[in-house]
Amino acid sequence: MPEPQPWSHDRRDVRDSFDRAASSYDAAAVLQHEVGRRLLERLEWMRLEPRVAVDLGCGTGRQSAGLSERFPETRLVGLDLAPAMLAEARRRVGPGPHWICGDLGTLPLAERSVDLLFSNLALQWCLDPAAVFAELHRVLRPGGLLLFTTFGPDTLGELRASWAEVDDRNHVNAFFDLHDLGDALLGARFADPVMDCEHITLTYPDVLGLMRDLKAIGAHNVTAGRPRGLTGRRALATLADAYATFRREDGTLPATYEVVYGHAWRAPADTGERAVPVGALRRAP
Repeated sequence: MPEPQPWSHDRRDVRDSFDRAASSYDAAAVLQHEVGRRLLERLEWMRLEPRVAVDLGCGTGRQSAGLSERFPETRLVGLDLAPAMLAEARRRVGPGPHWICGDLGTLPLAERSVDLLFSNLALQWCLDPAAVFAELHRVLRPGGLLLFTTFGPDTLGELRASWAEVDDRNHVNAFFDLHDLGDALLGARFADPVMDCEHITLTYPDVLGLMRDLKAIGAHNVTAGRPRGLTGRRALATLADAYATFRREDGTLPATYEVVYGHAWRAPADTGERAVPVGALRRAP
């Protein structure tokens, strides 16, 4: 078996991290809730009356509740990798949606069974976006919509740069570029993909506050190349000094997130044609 890449992670580590964070998630997930609200607003642009909708990576169910309000006649499924998150969602939202424990890469859903796939900040935990998009395409009905957010590579750039002053190990999870995600959508035979992004900055009094929030939402470092064991005082002091170079005039420290938005459709009728990214075309010799 090949050695894991430093940026890769084990899905069990991701699941266990979110299981431990289930009870503290909502209080710390300010950014996640705001991005989810903005993603729900984008449904106002879509002409869609789904019979079946799935909230992929539903977490504690906040966006599931929003989907239920927007589409009261729709059969809603909330899916998450972490059982404890699903328990929180069931407690928060109630038994209305169907709650399912599952992985985005191997969905326990029938082919062409879903009209809307909605996913807020879950795709960044998938190592192979092309394979995941192929699986999402499989379960969408012709004419169905995929609507999602994820994080881009500028996310937590201040933290990444500051850790680089401490050592050369992985301390921040890796994220895929917007253009690579767009190409992966085309490769999975999605139609009319639209991608855009924005940068959102949170502020903290110190770097430890940021790290506590990342742990509270289950989003701390789970990469294979992460340091094992406790971080020593000297390393933390070096980290704090490095992060202090980003301090703003008001005395706060920024934590920047690159939020990527995407949506695409499964074509109303499959024609057997396959979209090829322009960058993959080569002039014949």
